[in-house]
Amino acid sequence: MDNQPKFTPVADMTYNHAVAELEDIIRRMQSDALDIDLLATYTRRATELLAECRRRLTATDEELKSIISQ
Repeated sequence: MDNQPKFTPVADMTYNHAVAELEDIIRRMQSDALDIDLLATYTRRATELLAECRRRLTATDEELKSIISQ
């Protein structure tokens, strides 16, 4: 039986959904509620979510700077 979680592709998520999932993963890790067998899977997922959130924040920052400089 495959007990691996099914994740929504990061590119298909809204920024807020990605942040909420990241916060959920952090809560699980801090509360010891995360199955040790899934720790690497959730750590990898958290890394993906964090990278995508940073990418979107950077893109938004650049867009805002462009708008303001016009």
